[in-house]
Amino acid sequence: MTPVSVAIQAGGQSSRMGTDKSFVLYNGRSMIETVLAQVADLGQETFIVTNNPEPYAYLGVPTVADIFPDHGPLGGIHTAISHASHAHTLIVACDMPWLKRPLLQHLISLRETADVIVPRWDKFPEPLHAVYSKACLPPIEANLQAKQLKITRFYGQVTVRYVDKDEIEEFDENGRSFANINTPQELTQVQKNSPD
Repeated sequence: MTPVSVAIQAGGQSSRMGTDKSFVLYNGRSMIETVLAQVADLGQETFIVTNNPEPYAYLGVPTVADIFPDHGPLGGIHTAISHASHAHTLIVACDMPWLKRPLLQHLISLRETADVIVPRWDKFPEPLHAVYSKACLPPIEANLQAKQLKITRFYGQVTVRYVDKDEIEEFDENGRSFANINTPQELTQVQKNSPD
């Protein structure tokens, strides 16, 4: 199997949280540290996509700035794939503290079957929890230049392998992997209810 890169998207505005989500504490550890622990050693390289690298320096993980700043998550995906040393890149968001390592390993194992390997829970793709090949770069770049920023818009121009609910449930029975934390209220709620 070909080697794989791992990229963590930390470029969001975090406007609803009121502070950078990467450094919000979840169970006593920042969310970026929680995500890094889940993806450790899954690929041959790991890096963080952020336009504000200084706060991440203590992690000792390389950072890379957006090639197309202020182009939302699609711009972050483009940057990750462009920067990656390898043909396939696992991309996850920094605000998903319940990533399931076995599911991520499963996605990576499928990387040579299509240009995009993406989970689909209840009919909705999870593009910030997916594996992308370098073949995605030309259509993504065209969409960025046209200011067409919906992530899944380019899927029709590449090959896509959807990992649907019944397949996901082998690794994550309730789809919790795809939950993210956007507001202080959500954080309080999940801290209260978390079985972790």
